[in-house]
Amino acid sequence: MIALPPPKPGILARRDEIIAALRSFIPGEGVIGDATRLKPYETDGLSAYRQPPLAVVLPTTTEQVAAVMRYCHQQGIRVVPRGAGTSLSGGALPLEDAVVIGLMRMNRILEIDFDDRLAVVEAGVTNLGITKAVEHEGFFYAPDPSSQLACMIGGNVNMNSGGAHCLKYGVTANNLLGLKLVTPEGEIVEVGGDHLDTAGYDWLGLMTGSEGMLGIVTEVTVRILRGPEGARAMLAAFKGTEIAGAAVDAIIGSGIIPVALEFMDKPCIHACEAFAHAGYPLDAEAMLIIEVEGSVAEQDFLLNRIKEICARFDPISLKVATSVEESMAIWKGRKGAFGAVGRISPDYLCMDGTIPTGELPFVLKRIGEMSTQYGLQVANVFHAGDGNLHPLIMFDANNPDSFRRAEDFGADILKLCVEVGGCLTGEHGVGVEKRDLMHVQFQPHELAQQRAIKTAFDPAWLLNPHKVFPLEALPQ
Repeated sequence: MIALPPPKPGILARRDEIIAALRSFIPGEGVIGDATRLKPYETDGLSAYRQPPLAVVLPTTTEQVAAVMRYCHQQGIRVVPRGAGTSLSGGALPLEDAVVIGLMRMNRILEIDFDDRLAVVEAGVTNLGITKAVEHEGFFYAPDPSSQLACMIGGNVNMNSGGAHCLKYGVTANNLLGLKLVTPEGEIVEVGGDHLDTAGYDWLGLMTGSEGMLGIVTEVTVRILRGPEGARAMLAAFKGTEIAGAAVDAIIGSGIIPVALEFMDKPCIHACEAFAHAGYPLDAEAMLIIEVEGSVAEQDFLLNRIKEICARFDPISLKVATSVEESMAIWKGRKGAFGAVGRISPDYLCMDGTIPTGELPFVLKRIGEMSTQYGLQVANVFHAGDGNLHPLIMFDANNPDSFRRAEDFGADILKLCVEVGGCLTGEHGVGVEKRDLMHVQFQPHELAQQRAIKTAFDPAWLLNPHKVFPLEALPQ
């Protein structure tokens, strides 16, 4: 079970005073203090854990964020930043004595520059909202996490989110140009800019993926890309998960880089087909979704090469989309996978670890063995091209033993990822979910160096303080 640090002495007793002070910075309905209205903010996508915060503020400007941060710093009050709350690692889980700063009202697109191929947006703009704002000119924003309808760009920066198409276009870090953020002391700082490779230290790289522990992102400058001439998806179905894993390794090993290369096992195939009716092969033990893009001739060439590679692994079926509608149906199933699995198991843990693609067959075999060992079903759906696994461990939240086994199962999967040369997280972040596993990947001196960076930015450890590092390693 995940533990949270105790409240700081005296903070809870000052609750009314603190809320009154916050209302002097955020007018109208921008401060939430009553228990009923705090309920939606007590958890995020890792909904097994809940903790109502002291208060929630909903600023509409960077200056309001700065004012709240200055006050909280002066008063020694902890702060937890929050976007859409789609974090699957508990990244926005509050503390009892913390003020949650929600960025969802900061949702304006401030600038679009098609000549320089960039957009400046506030942190509360949704991931998909950026593409919607530029697609009329044939542009798009490349990172596309499955939650892109809801997740916000500020949260994407905090967790360095990826998505199905990151195999070709990279994750959030590869598509950023600049940030505006507020420090724990309430100072407004800009890093990066409207061009690549700014001079000096790589502050942009440090902030991206820092999980809201170094500053609160309020504005983001992103790269926008010209859309391809066209794209087509194909399905490749196989008799076993290990066989499909070997096919993935062969495709990547051939030098072909598809736009996307996604994996589903049988439980996930059935759940997604029942939801999307995409024509998924129900007799398959595993399936790959592979997408290529470019001119029609380039698409044909790449798809034929991939079909030849897949044919070496005795596929049950190979199906290439013949229309935009068929490609959209294929992706509807994949994008809705997490919700579709929720129809067969309302409670599940969505894990997130990354491995070398050559280890896919072995790791998938071990996950199957662990599933038997723990007596819990697992559905695998993940970004196979870059080895970013997302096993969905199904359990009964009303059964404490089932929940404990699910957590232990998930921890063993993450340990396995590290053992084969991978890492604890690919795109979900560490949050609280993987916090107590950090010693599996990092030596004590490495964790000490990371804590030193946190302390340099936030000496009092007031900003999202209970994430990433084991509690025993936090300042008291």
